[in-house]
Amino acid sequence: MFTWRTAVFIYEDSPYGASILPELVYTLQGYNTRITDSLALHIGVTDDYLDTVIYNLKENSTRVFIVHMLPDLAARVFHRASVADMMSDGYVWIATAGIGSAVDSLGPNRFDDMQGVVTFRPYVQATDRVINFTVRFKERFQMENSGTRDVPNPSVPLLWAYDTAWSLATAVNKYRVSSSTPGTALLSAVLNTTFDGLAGRFRLVNGQLQLSTYEVININGKGARTVGFWTPESGLFRNFKANNVKGLKPILWPGDIAIAPRGWDVSSTGRPLRIIVPSRSGFSQLVEASYSSTTNTFTFTGYCIDVFDVLMKNMPYPVAYQYVTDNNHYDSLLNLVYEKEADAMVGDTTISTRRMDKVAFTSPFTDTGLSMIVVLKKDSSRSMWIFLQPVTSTLWITSLAFFFLTGFVVWAIEHRINPEFRGTLGQQLGTIFYFAFSTLVFSHKEKLESNLSRFVVTIWVFVVLILTSSYTASLTSMLTVQSLQPTVTSVQDLLRNGDHVGYQRGSIVKYWLEEMGFHKEDLLGYGTVQGYAEALQRGSGNGGVSAIVDEVPYLKIFLSKYCEGYTMVGPTYRLGGFGFAFPIGSPMVHDISQAIMMPAMQEEIARIERKWFGDPGACESNSDGINSSRLSFSNFGGLFLITGMTSGLALLISLSIFVYQEREKFRVAVFRAWSISLQRLHTWLEHLGST
Repeated sequence: MFTWRTAVFIYEDSPYGASILPELVYTLQGYNTRITDSLALHIGVTDDYLDTVIYNLKENSTRVFIVHMLPDLAARVFHRASVADMMSDGYVWIATAGIGSAVDSLGPNRFDDMQGVVTFRPYVQATDRVINFTVRFKERFQMENSGTRDVPNPSVPLLWAYDTAWSLATAVNKYRVSSSTPGTALLSAVLNTTFDGLAGRFRLVNGQLQLSTYEVININGKGARTVGFWTPESGLFRNFKANNVKGLKPILWPGDIAIAPRGWDVSSTGRPLRIIVPSRSGFSQLVEASYSSTTNTFTFTGYCIDVFDVLMKNMPYPVAYQYVTDNNHYDSLLNLVYEKEADAMVGDTTISTRRMDKVAFTSPFTDTGLSMIVVLKKDSSRSMWIFLQPVTSTLWITSLAFFFLTGFVVWAIEHRINPEFRGTLGQQLGTIFYFAFSTLVFSHKEKLESNLSRFVVTIWVFVVLILTSSYTASLTSMLTVQSLQPTVTSVQDLLRNGDHVGYQRGSIVKYWLEEMGFHKEDLLGYGTVQGYAEALQRGSGNGGVSAIVDEVPYLKIFLSKYCEGYTMVGPTYRLGGFGFAFPIGSPMVHDISQAIMMPAMQEEIARIERKWFGDPGACESNSDGINSSRLSFSNFGGLFLITGMTSGLALLISLSIFVYQEREKFRVAVFRAWSISLQRLHTWLEHLGST
């Protein structure tokens, strides 16, 4: 309900105390909450040892504590925590039902040490029977213990004990149990006894009393206040009679605070967080630590630093932090976070599965993935057949088919009424082909007589106009814009040719390339963008490389400095991206990850990216020219559908008109054919009978 991400479990070192630990851990994991520590306390633990445990907990950043033990030991724990000022603002104490059930029997001095504790107890309705029993119980207790004042109300366990005694008496009367009856028979009789007791319906299943409703109570002042209820079916709800109102009533937390605590503290000692920054050179746009001998201090700048600073400013709580730098390898710096010698690591730290075993990463704040940079060179592969390249083979074949289709439809409509479409078979075929292809340059001279054929040609000329215009534009682009081509287009090309490949020295990219199948001797490491450029210019055959493979943010930095003559090609392979590293269990990971995903923060991160990497569209002109797609059938499918339907419809109408006009001739021809068929059938039957 309060989205606390971490908690400490304090329990009694006994079968009762340890029994719920596995199930508790498993259940909390389903709500994205971790038990960061679990402490077992012996029932006879000394106050000195308790103080040591309490003060160690105070040094922890987690402020949510779950207490599961019997009331006497719990009272001692709460008292020592109160002495250590841990029952104050910012702390959360949740006690299980073993404590909550005995709240009514606690003395006033114990309430003082438990202010703000939230606990549970089985719900017992305050019926007239329970009220009368309580009055009689107090009166009799004072009668038998003269001088006793402030007799507490009977607790739930006392009511259970009373009901249990009644179950035994009921079993004896109902089953006529005597002193000679075996103990197993008496036990069986008790287990089968069911009745309405003081604490509710008394019914045992597998030897356990069945409880379905719990009160959620908040200890304040000299008593406990009910703030809600819980059932397995409805979960948490405010009122017992209206369980559709979810949630709890307002809770007064330790320190008499009505606002729910955050559940953790940024720093248990109040000192600023120690944020470690890798000291490196070559990619200063991402992170750079500059030392000033005058002031004897470091200045930290870069894309990663700016993103982290703006995230911290947008946290819903104040966070004080200071940067420190180290020139060790990234994995060594992550070990400092793992060992909690540093509170976090900020820099160009790639998220990987191996590193996630040591530290907790926030969501990535950069583009995730690997790609490669190659050199652009003039295209020397053009041939005299370049005019075929703007259009795919499918579109060529489809266009030719529709040229023939249009010519045939026009001939079919015109040849009966137009002498220009008559003649020998060869002349008619020539007319069909010539007329169809003359529309390509709008030079058809045959006069059309039918309005149907004119309509077909009008639609077809419109389609041809669009096709020729698109073809001209695509060919012009290939002859001008695409004067530069990448030397390599994929990782498979590099593997096939055995080329040298460059990577960033010290990064995990080398491991990834080896997994792809590259040999170690073919991989060359570089540490700066200048080194990348020089290696690419030399080429694989002259001691350089054919491509640089790196994470996208580094390649963006390269292109922001070397825009002309290079391009990013090939698919982007998935990788973790950059994230901020914190110790495992740090609640800041969740809060910062949430902030990164906010739309307003995404816009701010994009602004910071433009500040350090430049406009992302500055170098896209070359890339767009290289990767421009050829014209395909899918680009003009709608046009072909329109002209195809037009031609088919015109041909169908023309055929219908022809059949209607020649209906008498068709009727005579059909009658003659029918007569001839009957005569042949009669002759065949006579021949069959004679044999």
